[in-house]
Amino acid sequence: MQPEHHYRERQVELNAQREFRLGEGKISGYCSLFLGALSLLAVFAYLYPAYLTTIELRQAYDAVMLQQVLKYGMYFSLLFGVLTFYFNRFKRLGAAGIGLTLVAFALGGYRIPVGPVEPVRLSLGVDWLILAFLGSVLVFMTLEKLLPKYRNQVILRPEWSVDLIYFCFNHLMISAILIYANYHASHFDWAVSESVQAAVQSAPVWLQVVLIILCADFVLYWEHRLYHEVRPLWAIHAVHHSVEELDWLAGSRGHFVQVFSERALVMIPLYLLGADPVALNIYVTFAALQAVLIHCNTRLPFGPLKYVLVTPQFHHWHHGSEKPAIDTNYGAHTVLFDRLFGSYHMPADHWPVEYGTTVRLPRGYLAQVLYPLERWLPRK
Repeated sequence: MQPEHHYRERQVELNAQREFRLGEGKISGYCSLFLGALSLLAVFAYLYPAYLTTIELRQAYDAVMLQQVLKYGMYFSLLFGVLTFYFNRFKRLGAAGIGLTLVAFALGGYRIPVGPVEPVRLSLGVDWLILAFLGSVLVFMTLEKLLPKYRNQVILRPEWSVDLIYFCFNHLMISAILIYANYHASHFDWAVSESVQAAVQSAPVWLQVVLIILCADFVLYWEHRLYHEVRPLWAIHAVHHSVEELDWLAGSRGHFVQVFSERALVMIPLYLLGADPVALNIYVTFAALQAVLIHCNTRLPFGPLKYVLVTPQFHHWHHGSEKPAIDTNYGAHTVLFDRLFGSYHMPADHWPVEYGTTVRLPRGYLAQVLYPLERWLPRK
């Protein structure tokens, strides 16, 4: 028999240098910088929508209405930038934010005419990046501040800028990812059953959503497990596990090979089921929100749902580097397949003490992208 593991409480020390505090100008400086950068990106997206926005997302939002959001974002960027000079600290951040916003104004700002967009097969998802970043900050960062698991963990944790690069890449490449995923799924035409698809489409939307979640989760479970248990694949997936402090942004860290393969594999059950577009949209929204939520630094209670759905506590154990938790909790949406196939691990009252990989990976973005090659190539 294995000896019973002694669980300890994780201690997070406050990093005062990285902490946000009111009245210092640091908060206003970063707000000005990010709003200025997002405003400039939005202006470019309005100038070149065919190449900088995604067809799928353009159909879901009102571009004219979002110009009003852009308007307020630009003015608030200027306001926050001015505040940094008032506080007389972090003025470089404020100046950068003001500069970016003034360039956005010079290029047309929020008054650029909106018209029909000629569809282009491959484009950068600048609109997806902007909306996802703003939505994540408003929802998940707020959640982490209101209900934190580790109160002393700061927003600007070590390596947050590396994960921001991953976040930007994954969202900008959304069109390429979708093209690759659809192309991959099309190779399964031979498995399409009209009778199965007709049965699925005749079911209520809620039941279709449940069916999609279960089928997608089954595929993602085994894809995830293979990345852990097949040594060459682990070199790719280890990049995602190299994060040592989890929060909403940490989930973005992932090698591009895994990002593309994961989307391609999950597209197969969606393609074969042929579910109603409404059910597919509900699933995509659910999956996107859950993927961010489960990495969050939050103690949000889930009650009985934690015995059905993947929650932050469950997924944090997947990222834990303690021996009982290594190679467990592979599920993406539910805990069902971890229970069925013996990889379930979630002590009711405990969270991991340490996160990350047992062998520390390089810290930089490019070094992490090249890490699998380093592991695969023979050493001289």
